[in-house]
Amino acid sequence: MNIVSWNVNGIRAVVKKGFLEWVDKVSPDVVCLQEIKARPDQVEPLVAELPGYHSAWNPAQRKGYSGVATFTKKKPKTVHWDMGIKRFDIEGRYLRHEFPKFDLLNIYFPNGTSGEERLQYKLDYYDAFLDHCQALRAEGRELVICGDLNTAHKAIDLKNPKQNEKNSGFLPIEREWMDKFAAHGYIDTFREFNKEPDQYSWWTYRAGARERNIGWRLDYFFVTEGLMKRVKNSYITPEVMGSDHCPVGLEITG
Repeated sequence: MNIVSWNVNGIRAVVKKGFLEWVDKVSPDVVCLQEIKARPDQVEPLVAELPGYHSAWNPAQRKGYSGVATFTKKKPKTVHWDMGIKRFDIEGRYLRHEFPKFDLLNIYFPNGTSGEERLQYKLDYYDAFLDHCQALRAEGRELVICGDLNTAHKAIDLKNPKQNEKNSGFLPIEREWMDKFAAHGYIDTFREFNKEPDQYSWWTYRAGARERNIGWRLDYFFVTEGLMKRVKNSYITPEVMGSDHCPVGLEITG
């Protein structure tokens, strides 16, 4: 199963930049999108219901903001749209699909760059999400977690770590949560296959950052320890344009 995750920074915008052609060419088994910024009734039918896929949308209550969507060739057993916490669920950041061997979580984590209040919201979301995942695991579930975490975990995960130590996205407190998440048995699959620097999934639109590969790795696939033996590859596709993020992928059996 090839699962692809992509923060599209507006699905209506990325459709104009070749999204449907990309899906047709790559033909992933699952497509997880973040920051869709639209409801399904605001896009053309070929996007709202991708041909050959089962579609699930979770837009934010606020128009033109946040939101996630997941498209799966195989029909899931069940789809869940929320964690059951209203202050988080209204922003459309969560979709969970139950498959026979694992649950797939498509998550768009909050951004903390707009001030202290949003940074605290982000940290609260992080903690609530870990609690939620632990509760799912207590039920015996194995988890695949993908999406934009809005944090570069380690110095290798961004071009200029020293200059960004006081910026949200690389703050010590954000990175400490990533450490805690990993310590609970969630494996950053990309780093299991690629230990090299200069591997990024987001670049600012300013100053030709993408052309110069001045980026951050903000988009991840995590799996619970019991699934790692099923993972065949985890990768980034920086050559795919259309957003300030590029798609990241996971190849897993089952």
